[in-house]
Amino acid sequence: MARRYWFISVFVGGIAVAIACGKDAPMPVSPSITTPAGVDAAADGSTLKSTAPALQSPVKGVKLEAGVTVTLVVGNASAKFAAGTPLSYRFQIFNAGGTLVYNSPLVAAGSGSTSHPVPAPLDGDQTYYWQARAEYNGAAGPWSGRESFIAPVNDGYIKGNELYDPLINGKTVGEIHGPVTFLPGVGVKLETLQSYISYQLQQTLLEGEYSLLVTGMPANTKGGKTKLFAMAQGYDDIVTNDRRFTVEKRGDPPGIVAWRVITHDDQIDTEGAERQFVDFQASQTYFWQATWRNNFFNLIINEGGTSGRTIYNKGKRWEGRPYDPNPHVIYVGAPVGRSGPDGASVQGAIIRQVWVSGRTRPEFANK
Repeated sequence: MARRYWFISVFVGGIAVAIACGKDAPMPVSPSITTPAGVDAAADGSTLKSTAPALQSPVKGVKLEAGVTVTLVVGNASAKFAAGTPLSYRFQIFNAGGTLVYNSPLVAAGSGSTSHPVPAPLDGDQTYYWQARAEYNGAAGPWSGRESFIAPVNDGYIKGNELYDPLINGKTVGEIHGPVTFLPGVGVKLETLQSYISYQLQQTLLEGEYSLLVTGMPANTKGGKTKLFAMAQGYDDIVTNDRRFTVEKRGDPPGIVAWRVITHDDQIDTEGAERQFVDFQASQTYFWQATWRNNFFNLIINEGGTSGRTIYNKGKRWEGRPYDPNPHVIYVGAPVGRSGPDGASVQGAIIRQVWVSGRTRPEFANK
């Protein structure tokens, strides 16, 4: 009997403790969180007890129309045990190869759904995948599944210290000077020595590349020291500009490639063999790429496009501080300087896919 009484006492006592604990347990008033590095993270890596947001748009591989801003929209997630908690959202975009190409900052929740216009340029007419998750106070909920979309054809932009202008769609993001002709799918033709396009970057690009594709340009064109493209500090005379950066396809003598760069402390020019003759053919496409990085200027010309045969590859080092124009002005062709129209733009050149950036030239600009 003594043993049986002890067992019953322990059993009843245990029930009493359980009841007492149940009465004292507080209701959660914020999301149940473990630290991101904690051992209590769920199997999917999430540390916030919430649902995943529902991806609403764009979905199912939809092809977005040209000119629209890619805007990601999700139905809001909910934090378990705290429905009114103000969550934030993170969005990620991946290319077709699975590489992360965009990771958003935290975006405050909207009412019922949350939208995020993507500020980063995407390769036009390419498939992308995206996902989203909720975050709160340093903890993250589970990622959603992924949905796909096709990025809109890119009409060009000037953002910060980056410029892209395809020039194959009958328009430009720059300012046209003199007569030009837009050839659909081909580019813009500089009709006269005085024809050019100007752009002004929002920020100075200290290091990077200026590249473009050229057709319709034979070796023997009008003019003398004609310029295919250029950069400068502001809009002062291009010939005497404090930050002159000119790349020339000369007409006198015909087919000569030359360049000049004036940096903060130095000046470099083509000399001797650097001033090379190229037998340009009007029927060919030529890729011109000027780079300025680590105090070194280099010019490459490929015949047949970006992956074609290299027919010119020369450069030179400068001393002192970087190339630092402010404001940073870009030209397709060049304005008339003190030397007159004879030293302005390459007449008849057809130019497309202008790229100025510190980033590597993207594949979509190579068409």
